[in-house]
Amino acid sequence: MTVLLPAIIPVAFIIIIGVIAGKTLSLEKQTLSQLIVYILAPALIADSLYTTTISAENATRLLLGVFIVAFILFLLVYLISYILKFPPITRKSLIATSLHPNTGNMGLPLVDFALGEEGLQRAIIYLIGSSILLFGIAPAILAGTSLKHSLKVTFKLPLMWAILAGLTLRFFQIKLPFNLGEALHILGRAAIPVALIILGMELVKTKFKVTKFELISLNFRLVLAPLISLLIGTIIQLPPLDLQVFILQSAMPTAVNTIVLAAEFGGESTKVARTIVVTTLLSFLTLPLVLWVADNVNY
Repeated sequence: MTVLLPAIIPVAFIIIIGVIAGKTLSLEKQTLSQLIVYILAPALIADSLYTTTISAENATRLLLGVFIVAFILFLLVYLISYILKFPPITRKSLIATSLHPNTGNMGLPLVDFALGEEGLQRAIIYLIGSSILLFGIAPAILAGTSLKHSLKVTFKLPLMWAILAGLTLRFFQIKLPFNLGEALHILGRAAIPVALIILGMELVKTKFKVTKFELISLNFRLVLAPLISLLIGTIIQLPPLDLQVFILQSAMPTAVNTIVLAAEFGGESTKVARTIVVTTLLSFLTLPLVLWVADNVNY
């Protein structure tokens, strides 16, 4: 329990700064988002993979767990949508909001504050798997386009090339000259506070409202996902720290980028936006409990 407030309060504090900035300053959110997507987040991922101490076996298990949990959630969302007779566009939106946690803007800072550098390295492995689902698989599901086309779009993003660069540096044990590794590390660490500020700015613009759609989404995202992750993580025998990170990342609210997917590839943008706000705000009530459970995981 002693890690709860030190982990939650810094995240909430920076988000509040983002809320104030969104109300008082004329900041271009798109510019900040591009800074994250094209510079800071790739640097964070490349640096983490370059310096990580995680074994290939553990990283593979984490990624496997991410895909298994997403598949189970997909089946459950599809079943609920069928039972409730949701139209296709609502079903697509529910898939988008339920399957994709905010592992970047929210997950990385929380894991960093709660579990330190080793936890952050594992959280980034989860982020990689989540990003593949978000930018590679989800567009195909939402738009009905081919997986091949979606993967082409994915590999145009610097995120994927950062993964390859980090893995190459790690595999060949390449030491960057002129202290460039430290420069990469500084750039990457900047991604976390900037991402939280963007999240705060996003909260300013969307109204808080709960309908049946948001209620179903938040239960999938904030309740079922961490429970399924606890079960799957135990079955695939993740080590204690890996399991803690796995549960925490799975418990994050709906990813902000789902609104982009819904607008671009098909979905009810208004409902998706409201779900992002609702799950983000309510996560400050659920995450302390999840953090406590993760902190006391034993098997």
